[in-house]
Amino acid sequence: MSKKPYYITTAIAYTSGKPHIGNTYEIVLADAIARFKRKEGYDVRFQTGTDEHGQKIELKAEEAGVSPKEFVDQTAGEIKRIWDLMNTSYDKFIRTTDPDHEKQVQKIFKKLYDQGDIYKGYYEGMYCTPCESFFTESQLVDGKCPDCGRPCQPAKEEAYFFKMSKYADRLIQYINEHPEFIQPESRKNEMMNNFLLPGLQDLCVSRTSFSWGIPVDFDPKHVVYVWLDALTNYITGLGYDVDGDNDALFEKYWPADLHLIGKDIIRFHTIYWPIFLMALDLPLPKQVFGHPWLLQGDGKMSKSKGNVIYADDMADMFGVDAVRYFVLHEMPFENDGVITWELIVERMNSDLANTLGNLVNRTISMSNKYFGGVVANCGVTDGFDKDLITVALSTKHNVIRKMEKLRVADAMTEIFNLFKRCNKYIDETMPWALAKDPEKKERLSTVLYNLVESITIGASLLAPFMPETAQRIFKQLNSSERTMDELEMFGLYKSGNKVVEKPEILFARLDVKEVLAKVEEMYASRAQAEGAEDAEEEPVIDIEAKPEITFEEFEKMQFQVGEIISCDAVKKSKKLLCSQVKIGSQVKQIVSGIKAHYTPEEMVGKKVMVLVNLKPAKLAGVLSEGMILCTEDENGELSLMVPEKKMPAGAEIC
Repeated sequence: MSKKPYYITTAIAYTSGKPHIGNTYEIVLADAIARFKRKEGYDVRFQTGTDEHGQKIELKAEEAGVSPKEFVDQTAGEIKRIWDLMNTSYDKFIRTTDPDHEKQVQKIFKKLYDQGDIYKGYYEGMYCTPCESFFTESQLVDGKCPDCGRPCQPAKEEAYFFKMSKYADRLIQYINEHPEFIQPESRKNEMMNNFLLPGLQDLCVSRTSFSWGIPVDFDPKHVVYVWLDALTNYITGLGYDVDGDNDALFEKYWPADLHLIGKDIIRFHTIYWPIFLMALDLPLPKQVFGHPWLLQGDGKMSKSKGNVIYADDMADMFGVDAVRYFVLHEMPFENDGVITWELIVERMNSDLANTLGNLVNRTISMSNKYFGGVVANCGVTDGFDKDLITVALSTKHNVIRKMEKLRVADAMTEIFNLFKRCNKYIDETMPWALAKDPEKKERLSTVLYNLVESITIGASLLAPFMPETAQRIFKQLNSSERTMDELEMFGLYKSGNKVVEKPEILFARLDVKEVLAKVEEMYASRAQAEGAEDAEEEPVIDIEAKPEITFEEFEKMQFQVGEIISCDAVKKSKKLLCSQVKIGSQVKQIVSGIKAHYTPEEMVGKKVMVLVNLKPAKLAGVLSEGMILCTEDENGELSLMVPEKKMPAGAEIC
């Protein structure tokens, strides 16, 4: 019986620089899902790669004094090195500069042009270089890019356009009929309400103002614009051919089961990409999951700040599997996750060194101390055994249920709940006490057997997430990874096997002060290598001064700490969020123009600075009873004003 195919992809990484840990999270997440699907018996195809064309690359190559191809060769090599370092099991690493991909993109463009979906026109509007996106004046938020908040520049050029509106109704119907297509649910609502239902504008799909791209073969002064080039990698990487001469891989694996992408590019994958596929008369992917971001705890990662965390630095300090554990376990399903060096050490010590590492070490040490390493099931049981066995056998089903919903962090929690139950079992049975009574020797042997068996089950489920650690556990226990079918049974460990004589420490406890000292040293070395020491001071901003006010006028303003308890987008606005803010014992409704900088989910739980006694006013028809204060940098990026220390809601700001 042949295995059921399963095709999973990541977004292809943009070759503008070395990926930080937030970028690396996606490939590790995809790898965990791919490995788990293989364990479930699927025939998995796992594709990743690099997006290598565009104006930004052309500019960066020019700054570096190399050709664009030399620049992307170097950067793509660095990205692939990081992916390999993180032990990711991809089957295909595609590059958009691959000749077979470029050839198919040209053929796709021509086909869409010939059938009337693409037409030549003239573009005049606002262009965001970092996002490589065009916008009309009405789409800008406070005159800035609605996606990244940076300034846009006027652009005017001849271009080809795709008739998006031709397929909009069909896509709306598809999304309504396939509720699982866009996940999480909040992403689907955002796409429908903010983009599809208001109406789609035709999409610019070629450029003439730069040359680093795939030429339109019948009009070579144009290059194919980034999204039509990049998105098609999901089919060209399987050997799709416009003329119908498809590779067997395409016939086997398309449509994709899962496109795993960052939430910032959900629009391109759930609107542009499905419409391109409809125009090509191809099935749509079964699901697009827009995962949240992994954010630096003390603010956004920035090279200028010198606080960027890279996966290879983390791996050098903690080991690859520890990094995999952290990014997979600490990322919530919908909201952004937070990474700090202190939190990594805390998880290392509590979860990996204590819960897992100490459990394996104690079990092997006791087996050697009391039975010369021999693990035998003597069948002498009591009430504690039943609950342990129940937890061990139910863990598989709990993990599968979580993974079916892509709740990877929750799945890992289920596995570690089993390890915690094993530790509790040791406390309940007290092997050291049993060892003092010769008549309880067989009971002691059974206890240790149950522990080895339970750890083997847990390690078998852990293997897709922490593959190296699982294999190290199997080697020490003289066991092997169980199949999913074998995880239905308890007692498969061969009675009479011997564990290793000296257990290996899986994860050593760390001193947070020592780790932070190493981090400081690492950042200092990096800054020196990058020439950051030449920067005398951080940039400052001068703004136009407002008229002076008296102290009496200032005293009329009441500032307090407010806690945001809920937040929603204002339906009639592209830039407004409506927050319910707890201030002392009362709750105020405050409308803020920060939608381009914060999602409603990101707002909830934050403590912010509030101007409480601002006269109420209606914004887009919604009553606002105060003002949440923010700060703005030279690029128009907004940041909420939050208290440095923990403060209660309602605390006066004076």
